[in-house]
Amino acid sequence: MILIPEDDSPRDNRSASCEDGVEIPFERINPDTLRNLITEFVTREWEELGDTDHTLDDKISQVIRQLQERKAKVVFDLKSGTCNIVLVA
Repeated sequence: MILIPEDDSPRDNRSASCEDGVEIPFERINPDTLRNLITEFVTREWEELGDTDHTLDDKISQVIRQLQERKAKVVFDLKSGTCNIVLVA
């Protein structure tokens, strides 16, 4: 299993302030919307890592599994007005 990449850059300080974001239960997100969110996430994050060993579908499945296992969560960032997927601390 590949864990969701962690990035120490300031733009990715995603879990630092809970009051800036609201957790969205992934089960309540339309399946097509969730897949689009995860697709955008994995293409952005794994591209930075240069991971070519896994297909897009493999990466999406890994993120879905991490959401189901509560190892990751979907968070709506109130400041930027965007959704992201973050590791559960």
